[in-house]
Amino acid sequence: MNGQERRSLLSWVIVALAAACILGGFLSSAYAHTEKPDAKLLLRQAMRRLWAEHAIWTRQYIAASIAGSPDAPEAANRLLRNQEDIGYAIAPFYGIEAGKRLTGLLKAHVLIGLEVVEAAKSDDQTKLKEADERWHAGADDLAAFLSNANSYWPKKDIRGLWYRHLSLTTEQATARLQKNWKEDIAAFDRDFDQMMAMADGLAEGIIKQFSARFY
Repeated sequence: MNGQERRSLLSWVIVALAAACILGGFLSSAYAHTEKPDAKLLLRQAMRRLWAEHAIWTRQYIAASIAGSPDAPEAANRLLRNQEDIGYAIAPFYGIEAGKRLTGLLKAHVLIGLEVVEAAKSDDQTKLKEADERWHAGADDLAAFLSNANSYWPKKDIRGLWYRHLSLTTEQATARLQKNWKEDIAAFDRDFDQMMAMADGLAEGIIKQFSARFY
């Protein structure tokens, strides 16, 4: 193991030890006066925040990219950081390597999504179709990874949630390109609800699988 690998491993160890703070830290001020915080509630709320950020920064990138705004790259970087946060959050339950694997799959999902938006902007149907196929294949990989990690996350259900997210993301981009602002907002609202369903399903699966930590 070289120096860079050791530093990378050390970083992940530190992150894994601190990741529990992600699960409760988002709400630390809200529960500052609670003598015995509800661990289940903290997990649910933390997961909701993480996946809310996924929906929000996806939308921010779509809006900035289609508008040709100079903040589009920063929105993309922030969206990618959200995928790291999600990977960090599962590390205390599934281990460092699983956290890194999930982060990698999520980042691939995001990067292909950026390609989808660019292809839609340029009306390149060939590139759009090819990117969309890889996007759905990535969703299959995510569903397989998650269902293998936790039997309370059925592959069919998780895949359905991811496919719906892809569809709603595409609907947002399409509506913005067509300047159909009402539908753009409605599609984002649907996607936000979808991400909350994702967050709730993942949180409930963790609570069931690791019930001794929550009761």
